[in-house]
Amino acid sequence: MKPGKLRLGQRRKPLARPGVFDPTDTRNVKHTRMGVWDLYEERPYNIPIPYSSRLETFAQLFEGIPFVWRMLKDICSIRRCLGLICLYLLVEVARSLVPAVSLWYSGQLLLLVEIAVEKRTVDKDVLLRVAAGRMACTIAERVFHYARSRITTPLNLSIKRYYSTHIFHAMARLDLPTFEDPAVQRQLESSWTTSWKSSLAWETIEITTNMFMTFIRLLSQLSVLVGILRDQPDGPLLAILSFSQSLFQWFSMRGPSLQSLVWAATTKNEDYIRMQGYKHVVDNPIHRKEVVAGNLSEHLSRLYKDASARVGDDAMDFPEIRRSFFVRDRLTLTSILREPLRELPQIVFTLRAIQYPASIPISLASLTLITQTANSFSGTLFQLFGESFSLSEQFASVRKLYEISTIPNRVVDGTIPFPENQQALKHGILIEFRNVSFKYPGADKYALRNVSFTIRAGQLCVIVGVNGSGKSTILKLISRLYDPTEGTIFIDGQDIKTLKLSDLRRTMAILFQDYTHFPLSIKDNIALGNPDVSYDDDKVREAARLGGAEEFIDKLPDGFHTYLDRPVKDYYSALPEGTVTLFGRQVDYSMVRGVGGMRTTETSLSGGQMQRLAVARTFMRSLVSEAESPVGLLLFDEPSASLDPTAEHDLFQRLRTLRGSKTMVFSSHRFGNLTRHADLILYMDDTEVQEAGTHDELIAQNGEYARIWSLQAQAFL
Repeated sequence: MKPGKLRLGQRRKPLARPGVFDPTDTRNVKHTRMGVWDLYEERPYNIPIPYSSRLETFAQLFEGIPFVWRMLKDICSIRRCLGLICLYLLVEVARSLVPAVSLWYSGQLLLLVEIAVEKRTVDKDVLLRVAAGRMACTIAERVFHYARSRITTPLNLSIKRYYSTHIFHAMARLDLPTFEDPAVQRQLESSWTTSWKSSLAWETIEITTNMFMTFIRLLSQLSVLVGILRDQPDGPLLAILSFSQSLFQWFSMRGPSLQSLVWAATTKNEDYIRMQGYKHVVDNPIHRKEVVAGNLSEHLSRLYKDASARVGDDAMDFPEIRRSFFVRDRLTLTSILREPLRELPQIVFTLRAIQYPASIPISLASLTLITQTANSFSGTLFQLFGESFSLSEQFASVRKLYEISTIPNRVVDGTIPFPENQQALKHGILIEFRNVSFKYPGADKYALRNVSFTIRAGQLCVIVGVNGSGKSTILKLISRLYDPTEGTIFIDGQDIKTLKLSDLRRTMAILFQDYTHFPLSIKDNIALGNPDVSYDDDKVREAARLGGAEEFIDKLPDGFHTYLDRPVKDYYSALPEGTVTLFGRQVDYSMVRGVGGMRTTETSLSGGQMQRLAVARTFMRSLVSEAESPVGLLLFDEPSASLDPTAEHDLFQRLRTLRGSKTMVFSSHRFGNLTRHADLILYMDDTEVQEAGTHDELIAQNGEYARIWSLQAQAFL
């Protein structure tokens, strides 16, 4: 017996997750934990990373209001979000009133100047109170800004996680023709894709709040300015025309940066990696046939939700969590003092006016205040207009976010449970095509034309013919990936359209010609062949053995836990390998890659090995007892196209053993051992069934099947 092989009846230990690299070398590489991500930096460099956000359309503002109201109710139903929303609104209102209070103190300074000019005296106590009030306003603004950042981060993350599950399920439920519709694809993209810093729902709340707070800021400052300039010549008119706001701009925050030119980031959180893999399975059109035909939508939605719950609010892509980590607000003495500093010019001017009242008339002080407000008035109105425009776009996007849950599927679900007798499945399923024609959506030509045939329960049927003759289309219609354009398909004597889709597809095990490899581990790829037993490692290994894949899987670096196409990529700094730095040092990522345990290349398999994985996934459906098995029909579309002759022979032997008395349908362009054992052969040409019968009957007819059989047989004579 070869090493590693099991004796009959011996149980193999469950598939254990291989150990991961534990970074311990801190001498040359700094390791930082950021949620589910590990950042590795070579000391000590620094580069900035820019970011941007996205806007939506303006046209459907009012049509989006009911959806925004629904969104607010959903958000308030999330645990802890209602309290955070209330705190957020209180802080925003307070922030919007601070400029008006600051403006009022500016008016008091102006009044002091006027008194000083007229009476040649000043109340120093009042001056100190006014100056202290101005300073207090700037400090309050900074504190409110800090409080806002502390509230919005957990609020944003909770909302984002809630809607990621909503969107995932909405996408998973779509059937194949609906999902392939370009208009539906655009709608899905606009709902799933948003700026990396936040969710669509949170962006909508921010823009809506900013718009209303801008109104409060405008009205409060306008009323204060009218009061200040009421007794000045043309004061009210100037106040209306030149709304007030600070002359100085906010100091811009320092952008996100890393401390090294050479860095790399990776994640080893299995749940986060699976979440991204599940997402790619659902949103990539190449997987849609297997998601729909395999009845995987509810199972994948449940897996995604469970993984999301385990990861929690740390389920962020690296650029998002990186910015959150490096740009998080900090309440420091420097940040508090930098705001009062911008008030010094006006205070200095006021003191100068008090010191030299004769040389600086009061009108100059008034003009200073008015000029200050005029410079920012147009900018405030532009901001208000821009926020209104953004708000309309966000409302339209929220509408799309909710409408994806109600996109009607083109393949309408039936109402009749199937089968009536579960035990009858072990004897197979009867299939009848009656005058069936079919065109693919958007196509002008028929893929099938007036096709009629009957496959009796328990028969082995092989569909042969040239490429494009309609072989694969027949299997897609049997699994109701599409519905016929004309004619009727009967399953056990019932119109296929009347049967419940989930029940029908549960009775089938399908392997398509254009099979796909899900962006998950090999174990998860095989396990998805049967969601009901996907947790059973022994059945996964047995399916791999039956598919001829166990031996090469065990030789892979991580065995069954190997990712052939890892759904979460590692990140690296912007400098290319080999770049010479300012100090003459050459950029080399090998150190940070080694400490982080990152591979430089993906694991690749041959076409035949990939097909064996797909076959193993199909075998998962039948790895239960006859009494438990929900499968009565096995559909295989070119299952041996990439296999060598020995592997093909072994596969067909296992398939015939697995079949038992179930109905089995193959499509193939190869004639040979498979067709010799067929109970029924359908020879397809030009989208029609040209010949039907057993191998001996078709050879005796001496038709097109016999001619092609003879051509292929001559190669071996």
